[in-house]
Amino acid sequence: MRTSIATVSLSGSLTGKLEAAARAGFDGVEIFEDDLLAAPLTPEDIRARCADLGLRIDLYQPMRDMESVPEAEFARNLRRARHKFELMRRLGADTVLVCSSVSPQAVDDDALAAEQLSRLADLAGESGIRVAYEALAWGRHVSTYDHAWRIVETAGHPALGTCLDSFHILSRGSDPKGIEGIPGEKIFFLQLADAPLLAMDVLQWSRHYRCFPGQGGFDVAGLVRHVLATGYDGPLSLEIFNDVFRQADAGPTAVDARRSLLVLQETVGKAPLPSPVVPTGVAFAELVTPDAEPLAALLGALGFTRTARHRGKPVGLWEQGDARILVNTGPAVRRDGTRLAAIGLESPDPAGAARRAEALLAPVLPRRRAPEDAPLDAVAAPDGTELFFCATGRPELPDWRADFEATGRPSGQEGIRGIDHLALTQPWHHFDEAALFHRGVLGLHAQESVDVADPYGLMRSRAVTSPDGSVRIALTVGAAPTDDTVHAQHIALATDDVVAAVRRFRDAGGSPLPVPANYYDDLAARFEFADGELETYRDLGILYDRDAHGVFRHCYTRTVGRVFFELVQRDGGYRGYGAANAPVRLAAQHTVRSLTGG
Repeated sequence: MRTSIATVSLSGSLTGKLEAAARAGFDGVEIFEDDLLAAPLTPEDIRARCADLGLRIDLYQPMRDMESVPEAEFARNLRRARHKFELMRRLGADTVLVCSSVSPQAVDDDALAAEQLSRLADLAGESGIRVAYEALAWGRHVSTYDHAWRIVETAGHPALGTCLDSFHILSRGSDPKGIEGIPGEKIFFLQLADAPLLAMDVLQWSRHYRCFPGQGGFDVAGLVRHVLATGYDGPLSLEIFNDVFRQADAGPTAVDARRSLLVLQETVGKAPLPSPVVPTGVAFAELVTPDAEPLAALLGALGFTRTARHRGKPVGLWEQGDARILVNTGPAVRRDGTRLAAIGLESPDPAGAARRAEALLAPVLPRRRAPEDAPLDAVAAPDGTELFFCATGRPELPDWRADFEATGRPSGQEGIRGIDHLALTQPWHHFDEAALFHRGVLGLHAQESVDVADPYGLMRSRAVTSPDGSVRIALTVGAAPTDDTVHAQHIALATDDVVAAVRRFRDAGGSPLPVPANYYDDLAARFEFADGELETYRDLGILYDRDAHGVFRHCYTRTVGRVFFELVQRDGGYRGYGAANAPVRLAAQHTVRSLTGG
């Protein structure tokens, strides 16, 4: 299906928005009136620029407060419309959006609304223009799509149809099944937006919190199925009002927007994309660092052994159980500090995973490699993390470990089994995009977003997981963008006995993150423990959580650069990530940083 996006959904100048939409692969745009009024280009120039970019102007919008008004006011509205229709002729747009009136002069009279919209359509038809009438969720008298359709149907004018907007329909809780009673040829336009489920005034909700399909809590795909059942053959268009998108760079936002429509079309059976290839595990986590010494000491204390080095790059492989950490000390990372730069994902079909990623506009990363190096496909996540699709230990496919030569053997120490989960801090304007990326590109399931209290505000966190939990990634955006503690990433290591693992770590010279005594006093009030159990947790800095499925015990290391590790023990099917303890961890990290200066 054709895709379109309203210019109000993107930041910057009108020409910049048009270029971003074209680069992302959109077929058309809705020209928002404020964007045109602020542009230095004439309507003819904009028309020519769209043609050069291969964009069709699908809609001009909005025309407000037109119907159900006193005759004198309607005469003024027709005069205004006549000027706008001439502008649209110059622009090359043939459909105009008319929103249901919010004017205090509007009266509750469907017959008058139908009669005035019919006269407006007469005037539009003379210029070859169609009028798409839309019910605003906060319209004064018309606020539901079925009410708007009854008025259009009563008017019975060939140049008058309806515009359906998923936000206006779903935010009011209207049943979209009734859409199937509207003839497809009378649905002149379809605008799509998702939104988080919030309890707030619908106008403020609309103006500040809309997001792309798949990023919120609405069943946008279900609504689209009802629309397609009518025979609608127009574009799928995005109209998003969002404070974050309006401040972010238009290019990545447009790509995110187009990706959301590709995933949506796949969901409703209209996009033949390569099938999702869900990762089955974590092959490795790669840390880049300008100084390997502190990191090597931390890994050694955790029980890791440096077992191999890359043949042609300054990259060492550290192993324990099935947990593998790459430490990269290349010159390109000298200025960045220690950070988590790449993740190797075990894939049943690495080539298929790469095809899926490329079809969903994920940037495929060029890789400098020697002829003998294993071919690995990699794409960039929205936060810049490199994702490699791997096949470890499968003789029929290249193994990334073939690029390394052995320098030692794993210690054989029993403790860490593998990587339980990874936590990636997202740039403030990529949080929703990241959830959609990991769901659409990687086929992971996105859990509900949660808010976590930080000493300097709230953090948002959302986990994406594979069905069996073999891949878990927690996506977090912080409240204090300038604070490196908030922006720390971490690697959670799975163990069957966290008490023994922490003791070994401490005996080897490791320093667990100190946890305030008040935390354990609260634990004693909330839970019952065996004799001595709570005292052990207090002594070792182990935190505790419990859900309906099981128990979670975990302990954090101190931070090196922007990275810290977590030792975790899941028992009885616990599904969470210890979110209840996150405020304690964050406060402790802030305290350590203020005392040590790093």
